[in-house]
Amino acid sequence: MAFDIHLTGHVKSVVEATLPGLIGDLVASGLTAGDSSLWGPDAEAEASRRLGWLEAVTVSLPLVPQIVALREELTAKGLTRIVLAGMGGSSLAPEVIAQTAGVPLVILDSTAPGQVLAALDGDPEAGGLERTVLVVSSKSGSTVETDSAKRAFEAAFRDLGIDPTERIIVVTDPGSPLDEAARADGYRVFNADPNVGGRYSALTAFGLVPAGLAGADIEELLAEADATLLEVAIDSPENPALVLAAAIAGGSPRRDKLALISDGTHIVGLPDWIEQLIAESTGKNGTGILPVVMLPVSPELETKPADLQVLRLVDEANEFHLFEHHQGEILVSGSLGAQFVVWEYATAIAGRMLGINPFDQPDVESAKEATRGLLERRPEPTAPAFTVEGVEVRVTDAALAASGTIAGVLDALWAQLPADGYVSVQAYVNRLAIPQLQGLRELVAADSGRPATFGWGPRFLHSTGQYHKGGPANGVFLQIVERTDVDVEIPGRPFTFGQLIAAQAAGDAEVLAAHGRPVVTLTLTDPQVEVLSLFEAAQ
Repeated sequence: MAFDIHLTGHVKSVVEATLPGLIGDLVASGLTAGDSSLWGPDAEAEASRRLGWLEAVTVSLPLVPQIVALREELTAKGLTRIVLAGMGGSSLAPEVIAQTAGVPLVILDSTAPGQVLAALDGDPEAGGLERTVLVVSSKSGSTVETDSAKRAFEAAFRDLGIDPTERIIVVTDPGSPLDEAARADGYRVFNADPNVGGRYSALTAFGLVPAGLAGADIEELLAEADATLLEVAIDSPENPALVLAAAIAGGSPRRDKLALISDGTHIVGLPDWIEQLIAESTGKNGTGILPVVMLPVSPELETKPADLQVLRLVDEANEFHLFEHHQGEILVSGSLGAQFVVWEYATAIAGRMLGINPFDQPDVESAKEATRGLLERRPEPTAPAFTVEGVEVRVTDAALAASGTIAGVLDALWAQLPADGYVSVQAYVNRLAIPQLQGLRELVAADSGRPATFGWGPRFLHSTGQYHKGGPANGVFLQIVERTDVDVEIPGRPFTFGQLIAAQAAGDAEVLAAHGRPVVTLTLTDPQVEVLSLFEAAQ
């Protein structure tokens, strides 16, 4: 079997109680047949335009020889460094494919100036920009981060006397503004199926082109996916997608926090891809499943919150010794292609169980609008409530800042957590410079006593950002931003990358506050030094 799932304890009982209804309603076969009425009349129009991922393996197979041929052509020219500019599903799937295959792919899914510069400058040992090819991935072509990256690379190539049309490859929907402009400018373009949403696009051109150009075996990936299609199509208690959907979305009361743990699996980075798929698909209408990416030793595994369901990604789910150590957990194993298929099916089915449309993202646009408004108005930064040890502290509720210390502000923020709440840590920084910041998640979870998520901004805005505004109103938010002298112009735009990321952070905080979510923003003026102060305060 390409995909294996094992259940014990509470979650096994939930699945046994839930499966008969899903089987009786012919959900799996109906989904496979493209029945857009599965999610109710309100979602039917959207669903009818968003089920192309069901045919992704068949549609994508003809792309494989084209991608392989292009890779050989580029390699023959000495162009061996592949950079991907994309956001959300356009970057997370190829990142997992490349990491699991062990091939180098530079991901640019940030507007932090330092990260943009690193992508532009490149590793001198890898040949830098002279040996670089940029893949620009965007369904619409209007994604501000991706458009800005394309503009910066075009200018950088021209500065070196290189024709950008020889170095930039575009992946987009047919007929999109980017498609039309790129073809008119002479760029090589790969079109993806327009009937596939970004987060379901792993097995389309969005996942395959950048990963294939980087050297991953995309033919094998599609073969792995194909081997799973029959399993997920059958209305049977053995259908892994039905079992997984029942496990993550069933039960009453439902465990609406889902811990995702890589525990010995050969697949690298899959929890981040699952996180965006589930959070953006289910986090709306005041409900949802909150994915929480954890380590095998995370504090929540000790405190065991009643609303947390643990899922481990392992390589052998049929090893008995795993079961006895992980009672009540979900153990999942399988090839990467199988994981993509089963999770996409299970997430769509979970949406039906929750009574929501898993294919829209109604609250994502609000943060984009707020960002645009701030870039147009260019207001002066609000004064901090206080500054301590170089860290500027801003709050949406003055009461949060009463202590005058960072530790006190964090304690005040945790105090606003409801019993079923969560903490979202959002870092709008150059993650190449301070990758250790991600470790803050573990300290926050321990200090707050509740599940904590961590997102690099602005990347998470295209995934969990939907859940934060549309899901249950039980989150509190810790933003970390940086002040840096490094900045990069965006050719043809009246703002820089530094101004863009600042507006994205401020815009998101503005929208969260409008939704009644408490937000604390910590601005690091010397990030390398102040990260230590932050870690101390969180303990």
